[in-house]
Amino acid sequence: MDGANVPTMAPVLILLGPPGAGKGTQARMLQEAHGFVQLSTGDLLRAAVAAGTDAGKEAKAVMEAGGLVSDEIVIAILKDRLADPDCATGVILDGFPRTTGQAEALDTLLADTGQQINAAISLEVDDAAMVARISGRFTCGGCGEGYHDVNKPTRVLGICDKCGSSHMKRRADDNAETVGERLSAYHAQTAPLIAYYEGKGVLQSLDAMGDIKTIATTLSGMVRNAVG
Repeated sequence: MDGANVPTMAPVLILLGPPGAGKGTQARMLQEAHGFVQLSTGDLLRAAVAAGTDAGKEAKAVMEAGGLVSDEIVIAILKDRLADPDCATGVILDGFPRTTGQAEALDTLLADTGQQINAAISLEVDDAAMVARISGRFTCGGCGEGYHDVNKPTRVLGICDKCGSSHMKRRADDNAETVGERLSAYHAQTAPLIAYYEGKGVLQSLDAMGDIKTIATTLSGMVRNAVG
């Protein structure tokens, strides 16, 4: 068979790391550099609900009842999204999977389409430094670009560098009091994914405590090597 006629499966990348590790920021930079689509669980849920898909309707009912959206619904929403044409260039999963159960469900979903995880990259950070990093971050309400009071301030105070919006947002739980609880939850539930993907032979680790642009350059190189 002519190799040129063999379809190339879209790369699938996962970014792992605790709250404040920079997953969202780095995913957006990878998206701009490589043309991949960044998929975060929150965005997927909101889009599915707004679009009124079957899975979105299920998610809406659960959320309106004050419940947690099940893994099955999230996987169904992700399956629908991966089928969209723009995902053909590759995707970066940001914030999913969070547990080994979700990881196993994701493997099953990808296997059904002949895909697999190209790389699960763990952004390694120091827990103690996360308090300052998280409490200082904010995002643009217009385009979602992420900033930080110290590490990545806007060039003009209160104005987004990317879209010019003056609508800036801070998460209510981005404070020192809640960071410890969130880190504990990460280590208990999500950190085991590191061992899971190490066992799959796709885990890579990156020191994420340095300069954002330096981290992005290193990460971009890792991604190029992973996707071929």
